Amino acid sequence: MKKLFLSLLVLLAAVPFTHAQNDAYEPELAEEVGADQYGMKKYVIAFLHRGDRVSEYSDEQRSEIQAGHLANINRMAEDGQLVMAGPFFGNEELRGLYIFAVESLEEAEELTSSDPAIKAGVLKMDLKEWYGSAALMLMNDLHMKVAREVI
Repeated sequence: MKKLFLSLLVLLAAVPFTHAQNDAYEPELAEEVGADQYGMKKYVIAFLHRGDRVSEYSDEQRSEIQAGHLANINRMAEDGQLVMAGPFFGNEELRGLYIFAVESLEEAEELTSSDPAIKAGVLKMDLKEWYGSAALMLMNDLHMKVAREVI
């Protein structure tokens, strides 16, 4: 009996596990958004923290920097480099995030360093590679369908 149990266990361990096929799968859409076989892809997230130079600027200067920051966000989104961005609630050190559709930390650093708030030292960043749903690539188009006003 013990030999039969061990033989069954070895046999089951040798059988490869299979994944179920997804009936909703759309190969053209998957290719368009750069999905792998699991519907996922690599992104880089930039966590934006309060910078060290905030107090060096007047309210008017910070408003101008913020306007440039928002314009830069819109430019990166229109270029397809920025998938998602937004601030965190509250007045804490962690201010917001970017999710970039890029392959490397270096590419994300180059994009983030183009931000006027980063250049001015009002914000600083911390970059992390992330593996998430490739469907996030559809977010900008969906956002425009639900936003009554554009910033």
